[in-house]
Amino acid sequence: MEEKDIVYVDYLELKRFMKQGFIAIGVPEDDAEICSTVLIESDLRGIESHGIGRYKMYIDRIKLGIQNPVTEEEVIKETDNTAVIDGRHGMGHVIAYRAMQRAIDKAERSNVGMVAVRNSTHFGITGFYPTMAVDRDMVGMAFSNARPSVAPTFGVEPVIGTNPISFGAPTDEKYPFLLDIATSITQRGKIEVYVREGKDTPRGVTIDRQGNDCTDSNKLLKDLLEGSAALLPLGGAGEELAGYKGYGLGLMVEILSASFANGSFGKALSGFGDGRRVPYKLGHFFVAINIKSFVPVEDFKRTTGSILREVKSSAKAPGHERIFIAGEKEFEMIEKRKREGIPINAALRHTMNELKKELGLGDFNFPFF
Repeated sequence: MEEKDIVYVDYLELKRFMKQGFIAIGVPEDDAEICSTVLIESDLRGIESHGIGRYKMYIDRIKLGIQNPVTEEEVIKETDNTAVIDGRHGMGHVIAYRAMQRAIDKAERSNVGMVAVRNSTHFGITGFYPTMAVDRDMVGMAFSNARPSVAPTFGVEPVIGTNPISFGAPTDEKYPFLLDIATSITQRGKIEVYVREGKDTPRGVTIDRQGNDCTDSNKLLKDLLEGSAALLPLGGAGEELAGYKGYGLGLMVEILSASFANGSFGKALSGFGDGRRVPYKLGHFFVAINIKSFVPVEDFKRTTGSILREVKSSAKAPGHERIFIAGEKEFEMIEKRKREGIPINAALRHTMNELKKELGLGDFNFPFF
């Protein structure tokens, strides 16, 4: 993606665009605020696969009738520390936000809170939700299963989702520790970014039914949908580079996201049934841990910060001047993009223009409208 192809827009105006679009398609205003907040956070962090680049996907799914614009989740079971929620195919961002908040409230009262969710939809970046706990001086964790796109070790069929893991912890640094990773080498959203940028997918991250690499990004998206190609787990194909570790982590997330909520898993998350589009029925699992139940919060932050500083001050590889901590680059990107704006390429500008017309949206301070 060449720099000349990029237009930078104010993040608050971009968030307003997404919020107004959600409202226009039937999402209540408070819920639209949650959805647009999660999405703009992705763009601010530089995670271009899960922000405005994914926005049209939610609009399309609502129009298809496989995702409900009004979220009416149901509490199936609840204890002092736990809850099981049925999202009833509402807006995943809203379901996840409310579930994480419920876990935090439980941890505030009872030391630890855990909430399992079934029948949800795509909820944006997993890393958004642990930061809700971090902001309350807690440790947060979030997990989600996803439609099948990853092959198991020694397999070629997509039967596991990219199944992300996120862990956040407060520190005495100016940024928290925030790990947010897929359990595959890459995820479908990144390939969508390659398509928009006109780039091939790198070798070694996918496999077809004959065991070969797939690099044609446009074809790969189609093949993933048809099941004739798959993403590879962290570590890659086979055991030489420990691909079984990513495979095992993916299954761990599947268990957390499906088994505790008596929810769907694997091929049942494909979004198709009897040859037609159906809800995705995703599952999530959220955890909040109240630090002061173990040690004073300031002691935890100091110890955690000391761990990070010891790592960052260790010997650097030749040609590298800095060691980064999970979440550090994203923290710096947030500051940069709040100053300079969110980069929007030509393909995204076209999509936004089409959505503006389709949804009957008003004026926005974008140079391409």
